Amino acid sequence: MAPELSMNQIIHAAVRRDVARTERALRALGDGDTARARELQVAWRNLVRELTHHHEAEDEHVWPFLESRGVGLGLLEEMEAEHVAMKTALASVSERLEALVADTTAANATAAAEEVARAEVVINGHLDHEEKDVEGPMGALHDDPEFKELSKKLRPASVVDAANALAWMQDGAGERERSSLRATIPGPVVAVLTTVVARRYRREVAPVWRWT
Repeated sequence: MAPELSMNQIIHAAVRRDVARTERALRALGDGDTARARELQVAWRNLVRELTHHHEAEDEHVWPFLESRGVGLGLLEEMEAEHVAMKTALASVSERLEALVADTTAANATAAAEEVARAEVVINGHLDHEEKDVEGPMGALHDDPEFKELSKKLRPASVVDAANALAWMQDGAGERERSSLRATIPGPVVAVLTTVVARRYRREVAPVWRWT
C-alpha cells in the first residue's frame, strides 16, 4: 500500500488537477460560449486564491523555520524565487481569461489554454522540486512541538475558508488523497465542513467541473 500523503502533497495534487482540467476545458471551448468562459474564470480565481495562501504561508512561516533547523538557505531562496515565478504565471493566465470573457472566440480560448500550459510547467516544476527536496525535512519535523505550533499559522483565516479549501482538495481527488485527508482530519469533521459550511465552493466552483 502506498504511504499516506502529507497535507502539503494533498494541496499540491489539487493544484495540479485544477491546472490540468482548466487547460482541457479551454481547449474544448467553442466560439461564443461566454457563460462557460466565466465559469472557468471563477474556478481559476479559486485556484489562485488557494495557491497564493499556500505559498505565502510557506514564505512567511515555513521557510524561516526550516532555515532555523538547518535547511540550506540556497534551497529556500530557490523556493521563494519559484513562488515569484508562479505568481507571474498565474497572473498571465488570469489576464488571458479576462480577454476570453470579453471576447469569447475559439482563438482566444486556445491562447488561454496555451498560457495555462506554460503556467503548468512553472507550477508543476516548483511542486515537484518542493516535494523532492523540502518534503523530507518538513516531514522530519512532524512531531516537533514548535513546528506543530507553527502549523496553526498555516491554516486558512476562518472556518469558512478552511471548509472551502477542504472541498476544493477533494473535488476530483482520488482515493489516496481522500484517505490521506481523513487520516489527517477526522472524517466526520471533513464531511460536516464540506457539506454544510463550504457553500461558496459548492455553489460557485464545483459545478464548473461537474461535466469534465
